[in-house]
Amino acid sequence: MKLVYSGEDSSGGGRPPPANLEAEQALLGAILVNNPSYHRVSEFLRPEHFADPSHDRIFFAVTKLIERGHIADPITLKSYLEGEGSLPEIGRSGLFGAAYLAQLAASVVTIVNAHDYGRVIHDAYLRRQLVAIGTDIVNDAHEHDLDRDARIQMEAAEKRLFDLATGDSIDGGFQIFSRALTNATLIAEQAYKRGGRTSGVATGLTGIDERLGGLHPSDLIVVAGRPSMGKTALATNIAFNVARAYRAGRNQAGESIAVDGGIVGFFSLEMSAEQLATRVLAEESGVSGDRIRRGDVKREEFDQFIQASAKLQSVPLYIDDTPALTIGALRTRARRLRRQAGLNLIVVDYLQLLQGTPGGGERNRVQEISEITRGLKAIAKELDVPVIALSQLSRAVEQREDKRPMLSDLRESGSIEQDADVVMFVFREQYYLERAAPQRKPDEASDKHNQRYADWQQRLEQVTGLGEVIIAKQRHGPIGNILLRFDGARTRFSDYVGDQVGSEGRD
Repeated sequence: MKLVYSGEDSSGGGRPPPANLEAEQALLGAILVNNPSYHRVSEFLRPEHFADPSHDRIFFAVTKLIERGHIADPITLKSYLEGEGSLPEIGRSGLFGAAYLAQLAASVVTIVNAHDYGRVIHDAYLRRQLVAIGTDIVNDAHEHDLDRDARIQMEAAEKRLFDLATGDSIDGGFQIFSRALTNATLIAEQAYKRGGRTSGVATGLTGIDERLGGLHPSDLIVVAGRPSMGKTALATNIAFNVARAYRAGRNQAGESIAVDGGIVGFFSLEMSAEQLATRVLAEESGVSGDRIRRGDVKREEFDQFIQASAKLQSVPLYIDDTPALTIGALRTRARRLRRQAGLNLIVVDYLQLLQGTPGGGERNRVQEISEITRGLKAIAKELDVPVIALSQLSRAVEQREDKRPMLSDLRESGSIEQDADVVMFVFREQYYLERAAPQRKPDEASDKHNQRYADWQQRLEQVTGLGEVIIAKQRHGPIGNILLRFDGARTRFSDYVGDQVGSEGRD
């Protein structure tokens, strides 16, 4: 069936917008003759997808009748449209009202192609939307607005295209269980080939990998903590471990895939790329990051530093340190990186420094954070990669005697907990104990104060150099606590050799 056009050109370029009126008439006629034809298109086709306003109205009425359990034919449709006073307006080419409805039903040749007609109508609708978006892009580009520079306009345009692509798809819906079963078997096979260690991207930290099974594609993993707990250090360690372990291979289709590790995109909204690189170099060379920054290193340590730098040149870790990125810009850059170099893991440091969509109207910060977390989850699903997003916690933690964070401490929005597949808290008791040395109280006996001080000192010695990762939520597995070693000078987490603490549960 050929593509025909109808109506005025919304773009002003002299061409009418795309529409296929023959397909619209054929589909409506098929439904009026055989109502089950409606169910072949009802999942993806809506009244506004029809180019002709009369056809829009007829399909809306047909939908109402059929979904209420009534028969939709020219007679019942005539009564429905008469009841709302729109029957005389229904029609085209000089034929209106009941006569037009009768002609639709009488001119049907076949009902077999109802689904194909629906696809043609939907495709023409998408083309009209593309014309409208293109027109708006041109008009916006000609306007000089100090509050909306060219980059903001590009991000807004891409968001509209993304929403159009994801919001009006006819390819979603149910899939046969056997296909899902095959995919699950392939994931299990990958875990088996890795020696049973992980089914996702390995973090390089055994305790976390055992509890999570690695970082899984399409998952949003939130790593939260108060300042100075080490959440950036943990995220940097994981990103570097994944990039350093990267080993490429090919799947059965001949496409390049990551056999081990992966290509990492690190969005650092707080620290510069050079600061992150210094942390990685400190970890790899064994030289304190603070001493590297101050130049306080010995000759042999500087040689170690240079050797480590040369060794890391080929590590596929990409850093974007642009401040105040919008969620749309982050999506654009992640797509670009995947297209140009590949992508297996995204890290965002940190979530509260991202901006929502420009021009979103009057919104409070909670609504903006909700948009950001939904956007990060959408990116994880679209690109089929795990996304690690760091998050700040509220000051409520500081007011409690037990400083271990809880899900209710997530700052600014409950949507962080809702949208995340995994929520992990980073906690270092050493940080709080160092700042809570017992002071002698008025009228307190010296021996009692000395005992309190000795107890505090003993506890501090027990937790010095330790960090705790608290898995508070996991959709697909157990929750619980994991002990890690923490080297403050090198800002490095590593596996704890010894018994792990905490009980297991399931979210």
